Amino acid sequence: MFKNCGRKFVLSVVGATLTCLLVLVVDHQQNRQVLEVEDRDSQPVISHLLTGSNPVESEGSDAQDPNTFSAYFNQLTRVRRDVDQESPPTKKPTGPVEEIGASDVFIAVKTTRKFHRSRMDLLMDTWISRNKEQTFIFTDGEDEELQKKTKNLISTNCSAAHSRQALSCKMAVEYDKFIESDKKWFCHVDDDNYVNVRTLVKLLSRYQHTEDIYIGKPSLDRPIQATERISENNMRPVHFWFATGGAGFCVSRGLALKMSPWASGGNFMNTAEKIRLPDDCTIGYIIESVLGVKLIRSNLFHSHLENLHQVPQSEIPNQVTLSYGMFENKINAILMKGAFSIEDDPSRFRSIHCLLYPDTPWCPQNKIY
Repeated sequence: MFKNCGRKFVLSVVGATLTCLLVLVVDHQQNRQVLEVEDRDSQPVISHLLTGSNPVESEGSDAQDPNTFSAYFNQLTRVRRDVDQESPPTKKPTGPVEEIGASDVFIAVKTTRKFHRSRMDLLMDTWISRNKEQTFIFTDGEDEELQKKTKNLISTNCSAAHSRQALSCKMAVEYDKFIESDKKWFCHVDDDNYVNVRTLVKLLSRYQHTEDIYIGKPSLDRPIQATERISENNMRPVHFWFATGGAGFCVSRGLALKMSPWASGGNFMNTAEKIRLPDDCTIGYIIESVLGVKLIRSNLFHSHLENLHQVPQSEIPNQVTLSYGMFENKINAILMKGAFSIEDDPSRFRSIHCLLYPDTPWCPQNKIY
């Protein structure tokens, strides 16, 4: 079924629900199709597209040997280095361009009712506790307990399944709610992200919210390739970069308004079906392929698809998002000495929060971080 696929990496992430990314790659010159699957929420199967590889060789590659854990992350490190080398660095402003505050940012957290206790309670206790007004939780089920903790719990009426359609449904609601708000920036994260809002605001202040700004981190080593359906019997190949929702991304209001013909109301769902890609890919398609605005890559965003052990504890205060996950029963999280043991705090989110906000009442006092 798979032809001319690149090397396959297998990553299992804590939880029980699967979020699948289905990517159809069509090369008219070589008549080949590549199917790429990425599951972000639980025990995912990740197939990165690395051209020039033979599928037979992939099955015997380092990703399949007994030391898969270290081999996988070594490959991720090489891929990340290759990405940085392939693209010239974006010229970054040296200081604030626009004075903004946390209240100017619309932070959308995508979740599902199944993870309200295991994931959302942790976020509510940590970073969301200091950013309730600007954080909006998009879910697929009512929850009185969670509702009491936040006024911004939005039941999307979308399916609880982690299908392409369900994910796009939630993103459509996120987009519309942001447009209805008076916020200057739309930032999307998943329920396994810790958001350092102070650093996020500092980053966004380097740009004008009226300009075309799309910032985040890609999970692939090259532009994604897909097919765009023009009519029932007419399709054409497209390729573009997209920022993975697993690490989070931000879009300026100026750019978000330009996305309206393809994203507002039911248009986002229609656009997603047009290219048969899920939510974060569809965002990238609209911005890069349709509007011609390039993704600004930032290494300050982190997902469970990378080796989080490589983020030094000294650099934690400078990061925008952090994540966590499991791989072959081994934790993929920030390595740090913190207020809590790994057994008590496997995600390290509580320890990270106490590092950033030592005055938090439940953080151990007189603890050296």
